[in-house]
Amino acid sequence: MSTRVGNGKYSYEVDDDWAKLPAGWTIPVAAVTVDSRDRVYGFSRSPEHPIIVFDRGGNVLSSWGAGLFAFPHTIRADAQDNLWIVDRDHGQMLYFSPTGSLLKTVGTRGYRSDTGVDPKDFSSAAYRNVTHGGGPFNLPTDIALTPSGEMFVTDGYGNARVHKFAADGTYLFSWGEPGTGPGQFNLPHGVWIDRRGRVLVCDRENDRVQVFDQDGKLLEIWPTKLIGPAALYVDADDVVYIPEHNGGLVSVLTLDGGRLAQWGDPSFRSCHGIWGDSRGDLYVVRPGAWGRPRRVVKYTRV
Repeated sequence: MSTRVGNGKYSYEVDDDWAKLPAGWTIPVAAVTVDSRDRVYGFSRSPEHPIIVFDRGGNVLSSWGAGLFAFPHTIRADAQDNLWIVDRDHGQMLYFSPTGSLLKTVGTRGYRSDTGVDPKDFSSAAYRNVTHGGGPFNLPTDIALTPSGEMFVTDGYGNARVHKFAADGTYLFSWGEPGTGPGQFNLPHGVWIDRRGRVLVCDRENDRVQVFDQDGKLLEIWPTKLIGPAALYVDADDVVYIPEHNGGLVSVLTLDGGRLAQWGDPSFRSCHGIWGDSRGDLYVVRPGAWGRPRRVVKYTRV
């Protein structure tokens, strides 16, 4: 018997075993994206199979990237079906073709800016030791691009800033300092540029989404309480989907932060990524049922 979650227009059937992995593959997934052909890309922390490409039915089409990444964190397909990837521990944004040809790199491999964090500390708790904001990068988390190509990078685990780059990769400026006040960050973990041109930032350990203009000016803080928002996916109808890492929840919101639906429970704590396909189905990175490792779980729109 399948499980149904959500409510009203945002109701889904859950397929916890959607990903049909070959025998012997152990794939702790970190992030997910979907391209224009509804191919689903899982970004895993498996050294042998970091990029796994699935069809809509969960069948593996291909895999690539063995040995390329230190700590997979984010993946996102663009309008050309190329892939932006964030390697947290290498401190780089890497731009690949769908088959794995490297097209562009932003960031110097292994470099860590001065933020007060011990440069030997690669733990997921390093954000607690940030004393001041620094330049790019110190364990970055996500990247989002404007239609004209400017890049915004959240730099969260070893920093507390958002960095802006020109379309050619030139560094422009940064904003943010550690703290809980308006415009401050406590692990900026996800970023999205919405249709209005605003920069939406998942301020994970402050349990909120902050909204900025592209010059770094704070516009608003969404009123909805979120338990560790990890990432953002905004669909063609401007509906926002957020996995709540520390609550094991998924929230569906308006572009002004009003909640439309929510589901989940603490057993799914560590939800880390989300994306949708052309039919309105969702792919969520979360732990499997009964304590199984983090995986891509499909939510089919009812």
